Amino acid sequence: MEHRTNFPSTQDMQASDAAHHLHPFTDTADINAKGARVITQAEGVYITDSEGNTMLDAMAGLWCVNIGYGRKELADVAYRQMQELPYYNTFFMTSHPPVIALADQIASLMPGDLNRVFFSCSGSEANDTNIRLVRHYWASMGKPEKTVIISRKNAYHGSSMGSGSLGGMTGMHAQGGMPIPDITHIDQPYWYGEGGDMTPEEFGLQRARELEREIARIGEDRVAAFIAEPVQGAGGVIIPPSTYWPEIQRICDEHEILLIADEVICAFGRTGNWFGSQTFDIRPDIMTIAKGLSSGYQPIGGSVLSEKIAKDLDEKGGEFAHGYTYSGHPVAAAVALENLRIMQEEKIVKNVRDITGPYLAAKWAALADHPLVGEARSIGMMGALELTPDKSARAPFAADAGTVGYICREFCFNNGLIMRHVGDKMIISPPLVMTTDEIDELADKAWKCLDLTLAEAKSQGLMVAGKR
Repeated sequence: MEHRTNFPSTQDMQASDAAHHLHPFTDTADINAKGARVITQAEGVYITDSEGNTMLDAMAGLWCVNIGYGRKELADVAYRQMQELPYYNTFFMTSHPPVIALADQIASLMPGDLNRVFFSCSGSEANDTNIRLVRHYWASMGKPEKTVIISRKNAYHGSSMGSGSLGGMTGMHAQGGMPIPDITHIDQPYWYGEGGDMTPEEFGLQRARELEREIARIGEDRVAAFIAEPVQGAGGVIIPPSTYWPEIQRICDEHEILLIADEVICAFGRTGNWFGSQTFDIRPDIMTIAKGLSSGYQPIGGSVLSEKIAKDLDEKGGEFAHGYTYSGHPVAAAVALENLRIMQEEKIVKNVRDITGPYLAAKWAALADHPLVGEARSIGMMGALELTPDKSARAPFAADAGTVGYICREFCFNNGLIMRHVGDKMIISPPLVMTTDEIDELADKAWKCLDLTLAEAKSQGLMVAGKR
């Protein structure tokens, strides 16, 4: 594939970026002092910056480039759709072929009776939609007092006012007046960091039963829904104990509570099944999707409703006074449809389940032998390394959380590997098309960067255990 090379110099682009571009989740003073890393091209599982440095992208962009970079088929589909119908809205009793076909395809892939899609442009928008959907649903059912949505601490559901409130990240809530009213949070199923002396199974039950206690505290007549990611992604690839989701499902079934599975990260093959709900046997009333729906090639997301919820709204809800200009955008829909075709034709999800997922699991688990790693966990094509100064005690560092993780992240960038840090956890979510040879490269580079991090942590006196 030919790539553009006639960009301005890196320094000129960095100066222009600093002058005019406000970045998400970024300290502006810090990025302006260092200069942004300018990515200019990508192919397969690799990205290249403006200085010619090539890096293995073990984060699939932002958890989303499932079929890898440089798929010409998606560019061709977008081009054809732009020529035929570049835009039209889906308001006012109007539709168009790409969105009709995409909704049908999504429904055919979904587990259970999830089969009605409300389209958005992102997971944040979809979760904002979910807040309105569940409250509108209960009001339509004659129970307008059911407005409270229960979520989890350290969950990530987006960064708008509504979706950011659903999330449970304290750093986000400290800015801008979040959470909004009638959203509450229970503890997360994070055994490594919070399980103490309990077995994972005991801990999973204990954390799940916090939902039942919270419902009792608030009153079942006021609780509209519980929302959770099958695996907490941005929270640090927190894989719940085996006992957690069955107990959550029991509680939602026994109480009059809607269950929302936020699958923005987990959907479309990430956990080794088409959906994380299948991996954990979750039966959601609503599923949030985005990211892997188009492999990040176009901005698109959605809320997928069960037939029961959709039918009740059809019969009793009247007009749902909600929508986005770009809901079901024809170009985004066409690209997403082609992305799903490729995933099915190339059997990408089956390959993750049967070949590359197990291979990554073995390679990733071996990293637990490194003296800096307290736990190496993975599921499908996502994983986390817990960095620790004391493996036997699962101890955190005495230094501020994220100090050692940031050091490791910088070594990764400088040694050809994109691996993200969340506090002192190193996390990955590589493209689903990563080969076994590329997984070997990932594991080798990760070990090298861990060695460099350990040496640097020792030199700075950071290998000191703190307290949970």
